[in-house]
Amino acid sequence: MKISTSELLDELKNRTKEHLEFAAMLSLKPEDDLNFRISEDRWSALECLEHLNRYGAFYIPEINRNINSAEKFSRSYFKPGILGNYFAKSMLPKENLNKMKTLKATNPIHSQLDKSTIDIFIQQQGKLLELLEEAKFIDLEKTKTGISISKLIKLKLGDTFRFVIYHNARHIEQIKRILMHKKEETISQKA
Repeated sequence: MKISTSELLDELKNRTKEHLEFAAMLSLKPEDDLNFRISEDRWSALECLEHLNRYGAFYIPEINRNINSAEKFSRSYFKPGILGNYFAKSMLPKENLNKMKTLKATNPIHSQLDKSTIDIFIQQQGKLLELLEEAKFIDLEKTKTGISISKLIKLKLGDTFRFVIYHNARHIEQIKRILMHKKEETISQKA
């Protein structure tokens, strides 16, 4: 499977812009709604964002460092790697999301969070948009990045972008379900 590099970057930029808009909408919600959890062992909306912030704290500097050290040369097409494609596709939101184990370091359950979590997410997404813009001039196949779970595994830059942004999309869908559940609970309490 080959993808036009410009189409891939445009798709990822559009998704990231949608994530930014969603985060801006979240900042208007009451903090109680954002800290609501469906059950004790499930994340709140802010915990979902904090989880993404923790991944962003690793991947954004990693992507930035590798873009800055890459030679300025781009290809017209991007061919995903086998492992990178698997990781990226596994993150895409599906109707019935399969639960995935979270590393302890990225699991924010029962954290005391406020709206500053949203501000950090917005800053990270802004930086991600800048990096996607810079990536137009970089070989998305030849440039490799480390991954958060192992220093031994490297992914193509294009796959890393896909993984990070699809992972964001996955948890934004989770936040939407949490907020819908909160809304339904509020309606049933008023009835």
